[in-house]
Amino acid sequence: MADLRSPPPPSAASPPRSTTDLFGDPIDAHPLWFRQSSFLHPEFDSEAYIADLRTFVPFETLRSELRSHLSSLKHELVELINRDYANFVNLSTKLVDVDAAVVRMRAPLTEIREKIVEFRVAVEGSLVALQSGLRQRAEAEAAKEVLQLLLDTFHVVSKVEKLIKELPSVAADWSNGDVKPAEKDHLSNGISLQYTENGTNLRETQSMLLERIASEMNRLKFYITHAQNLPFIENMEKRIRNASLLLDASLRHCFVDGLEHRDANVIYNCLRAYAAIDNTSSAEEIFRSTVVARLVQKIIPHNSAGVVGGASQDELDEDYKQIKQYIEKDCKFLLEISSTENSGLHVFSFLANSILKEVLSAIQKGKPGAFSPGRPKEFLKNYRASLDILAHLEGYCPSRSAVTKFRAEAVYIEFMKQWNVGVYFSLRFQEIAGALDSALMGASFVPMQTSHLQSGNTQDLTLKQSVTLLECLRSCWREDVLVLSCSDKFLRLSLQLLSRYSNWLSAGLAARKAGNTGSNPVSEWSISAIPDDFVYIIHDLNCLVANICGDFLGHVIEVLSSCSTEIVDLVKQSILQGGKSLKDLVPLVTNSIIETVVEKSVEDLRQLKGITATYRMTNKPLPVRHSPYVSGVLRPLKAFLDGERSATYLTRDMRDELVQGAAVEITGRYHELAADLVSVARKTESSLQRIRQGAQRRAGASSDVSDHNVSDTDKICMQLFLDIQEFGRNLAALGVEAAKIPAYRSLWQCVAPTDRQNTISF
Repeated sequence: MADLRSPPPPSAASPPRSTTDLFGDPIDAHPLWFRQSSFLHPEFDSEAYIADLRTFVPFETLRSELRSHLSSLKHELVELINRDYANFVNLSTKLVDVDAAVVRMRAPLTEIREKIVEFRVAVEGSLVALQSGLRQRAEAEAAKEVLQLLLDTFHVVSKVEKLIKELPSVAADWSNGDVKPAEKDHLSNGISLQYTENGTNLRETQSMLLERIASEMNRLKFYITHAQNLPFIENMEKRIRNASLLLDASLRHCFVDGLEHRDANVIYNCLRAYAAIDNTSSAEEIFRSTVVARLVQKIIPHNSAGVVGGASQDELDEDYKQIKQYIEKDCKFLLEISSTENSGLHVFSFLANSILKEVLSAIQKGKPGAFSPGRPKEFLKNYRASLDILAHLEGYCPSRSAVTKFRAEAVYIEFMKQWNVGVYFSLRFQEIAGALDSALMGASFVPMQTSHLQSGNTQDLTLKQSVTLLECLRSCWREDVLVLSCSDKFLRLSLQLLSRYSNWLSAGLAARKAGNTGSNPVSEWSISAIPDDFVYIIHDLNCLVANICGDFLGHVIEVLSSCSTEIVDLVKQSILQGGKSLKDLVPLVTNSIIETVVEKSVEDLRQLKGITATYRMTNKPLPVRHSPYVSGVLRPLKAFLDGERSATYLTRDMRDELVQGAAVEITGRYHELAADLVSVARKTESSLQRIRQGAQRRAGASSDVSDHNVSDTDKICMQLFLDIQEFGRNLAALGVEAAKIPAYRSLWQCVAPTDRQNTISF
C-alpha cells in the first residue's frame, strides 16, 4: 500500500507545473480522431473501433495513444485513492462482526417475506372469488333484463290484443257516429259509455283507443328491436303481425271515417297514432286516394289508358285554379291539423305526398302533352302555372323549415324534373339565333321599309340586320320567352347575339379592305356596298348602342331585380361590354367610307402626271392658273356629304370626323404623287443639263447661254403650287384648314417658290 500513498507535497519554493505546451495546447491532449467518450457507450466494440481507425490511423500511432490513455486512467485512479486514503484505511476497522449482524437481520426479514407471501395468496383467492361473484351477478342481471324484456313484450302483446278486441269488428258499428249504450258496455282503460252519454261520439272514442294501441305498438317495436333472435320473440311473431294488421285496418277505417265527417279530434288522434307507429306514408296515401284523387279526377279526368277525358288542350292554368279552390275547401282543414304547434305531426307531408303526388299523376295520365317543350309558348305558360301552384302549396307551410322540407321531398323533385327547361331553351335558342343568322346571311344590305321605320320600337334603325338584332335581344327577355331559372343562359345568348353581329360586320369590313370577293359569301355585302350604305351602318351602330345601354339594359336589370346586387352588377357590366364592342366598330366603318372616297379622289389625282408632258421640252410660259383636275379631287367627298343619307343620318360631329379624315388621307396621297413628280422632274432636268453642257463644251460654245431661262422643273413646280393653292381653297370650303394638315405643309414646302416657303396663303 506504500506505493499508493500520496507523494510529498511540493515545496513552496518550487514553481507550479504547467499543463499546456508552448502553443497553449494541453500536454496530455489527444488527437481529434481519438474520442474517449466512445469507450463509455454501452454498445462499444473494441474490434470494430480498431478496424474503423486503422483505415486512416497507423497501427503504431493507435497503440501509442491507447497506452497513453491507459496510463492517464491509472494515474487518475491513484489520485482518487490518495484523495480519500484515510477513509479507505479506516473502512476495514469499522467493519467488525459484519457476518453476525447479517445473520441477525436475515431471520426477521425471512419471516416477513413468508407472511407477505401468505397474505398475497389469500388476497388473490379472494379476488378470484369476488370476480367470479361479480361475473355471476352480471350474468344474472343480464338474464333478468332479458326476462323482464320478454315479460314486458308479452304483457304489451296481450294488452294490444285485448285493446284490439274492444274495437268494433264491423265498420258499420261506428261509421255513423254515435251509438246506443246497449251496443257496447265497456271500453278498456277506464273508458266507458259515460263518455258517449256525455256527448262524445264513439268515433272519437275509438280514435283515442287506436292512439293508445299505436303507442303500445311503438313500445312493442322497441322491445322487439332489443330482443331480436330470441325463441320467445320468434314464437310471438305471428301474434304481433296479426295485431299490427288489425291495427292498420282499424286505424285506416277510423281515419277515413274522420275525413268523411271532417271530425278534427278523430283526425288528430289518428294522425298521432300513425306518427306513433312510424307509418306516416299510409296516412298520406289514404288522404291522397280518398280525398285528393276524387277532387283532382273531376278537374283532370282520364281513363285507364291515360287519355284525357273531355279536354282537348293541355293547358293547366284553369285546372290549377280549380285545384287551388278544392285545396282551400277540402284539404285545408287537414293541413291545419297536421301543422298544429307542438303536436308532433310535422312528420307528415300531405302537401307533397298527397296533393302534389296526385296532381302530378293526373297530369301525366290525363295531359302528358303539358310537359312537352315542343310547343314553347304553351310549355312556358304551363311551367309558370306549375311554379305558381307550388308557391301556393308552400303558402300552407307554417315555417321556413317546412318549406325547405317540402322542396326536398322526392315528389317535388320528380315534379320539377318533368319540366325539361333545357330543351325549351334549346328551342328558343334555335328560334332566336336562327332569326339573326338568316338576316345576316344576305349578300347585300336590306334597308327597312319607310312604313316600318316610322312604327314600333325600332323606328330609328335603318337596316333589317340591325332591326333583327334588337328584336332578338328583346325576345330573350320577353315575358313570354324568358324562364327566370335560365336567365344565365338567356344572358349568354344575348351576348352571343351581340358578338355574332359584331363578327359579321368586322368580317365584312376586313374582306372589303383585303378585296377578297369570293373567299366568304357572307361578306359579299361589304364588297358591293357604297359609302352611303355605310352611313346606315354608322347610324344603326349608334342607335343600337343607345338602346342596349339604355332601355334594354334597364329592362334586364328590372327582370333580375330579385337577384343579389353582385349578380346584377355582373350582368350590367357584361351588357355594357357588349355595347362597347359595337361602339368600337364605328371607327372601322368610318375608315371604310374614307378609304372608298379617297380611292375615288386618287383617280383624279392621277391626272397630275400630265403636268410633266405639258411643260417638258416645251416653250410654254410659266402657268398663271390651276389645273382643271384640282376641282375634281374633292368632288367624291363633297358628293358623299351632300347625299340624302349623309344629311339625314350623320351627326355634325360624325360629318366633321369624316371630312377631316378624308382630307388628311387625300392630302397625303396628293403629297406622295406630287413629291414623286417633282423628284423625277428634277432628276430628269439634271441629266439633261449635264448632257447639254457636255455638248456645248465639245462645240466650244459658252456654257451660260440658258442660265437666264426658266427651267421646265420650275414651271412644273409653279403649276403644282397653283394647284395646291386651289386645293387648299377647296378644303377651306369644306371647313378644313389645310395648314393644319402635315402632308399639306410638306407639299407646300416641296413646290412653293423660295420667297413663299414659310407662309401658307391662298
